[in-house]
Amino acid sequence: MLPLDPQALPEPGDVSILIVDDDPVVLEIMKSFVASYGYRFATAANGREAAAILEKEPFSIVVTDIKMPHMDGVELLRHIKSRHPRTGVIVVTGLGDQYSYVDVIREGAIDFMAKPFDGQEFQAKLQRAVREQTLIKELEKLSVCDSLTGLYNRRYFDRKIADEAHRAARQQDNRIFLALIDVDNFKAYNDTYGHQAGDNLLATLGGIMRRCARRGVDWAFRYGGDEFAVIITQANREQSLKVCERIIVTFRKYDFGGTTLSAGLAAFRHHPGRGWRRLISEVVQDADRALYSAKKAGRDRIVTA
Repeated sequence: MLPLDPQALPEPGDVSILIVDDDPVVLEIMKSFVASYGYRFATAANGREAAAILEKEPFSIVVTDIKMPHMDGVELLRHIKSRHPRTGVIVVTGLGDQYSYVDVIREGAIDFMAKPFDGQEFQAKLQRAVREQTLIKELEKLSVCDSLTGLYNRRYFDRKIADEAHRAARQQDNRIFLALIDVDNFKAYNDTYGHQAGDNLLATLGGIMRRCARRGVDWAFRYGGDEFAVIITQANREQSLKVCERIIVTFRKYDFGGTTLSAGLAAFRHHPGRGWRRLISEVVQDADRALYSAKKAGRDRIVTA
């Protein structure tokens, strides 16, 4: 297993636990344990109640008893694996329960705990589950992020633009724009100052794009080499232009040896009857042609398709 940076581990207060048990006494004991560890928590008296809670609010981990009315622990486990695959499940069993450790692990549980249990065992299992979930998230992040700039990579761009295009088609008032941004004179800068300086420029631009894009609304990517992209959602043309302008104006302040930024901006246009691949290809081509026009017109500017 890859080593995990301790700083990557979430604070206990950022971890939410759903405790599920039909025995009020056991539920109170587990609540007191989880509260003493510092985790946020909620409770449910059976699997059906837990399933309803999970539809309204995400939880990091579910700790569930096996024997419960309405929906038992294994049924709940199967439900969570199909509807909430990122949620980890720890199954708790009593003596004489028909399910074994092997049974619940095969069903998709991340751990197993037999009654009676003590607080130290419970805490250790929760900590292990949190650590494994954090490692998975870190690995997922590495697979979709560019290591130099910290932006999302081209692989994730292809996935995200398809997601946003489908969402825009469903919600007709949700327009999306694509900006392609290129570093002007980057090759000359790289040749003059060296690759390390070029990498520093690209990393700085990555930080600028993260700051200038609207958090939780826009998506910034390293598209390839010295070319970048921003998917701008829930915005009109003027708002999209402002996002691009912030990036270009902020980059000018750094004065990287005569380099500037050129941008091409295009709107996604939904046409019923056309395939999604074609529609996405068209918006990329529109933005690319606008970027070429910006270069041809003298660089350091934005051109809209």
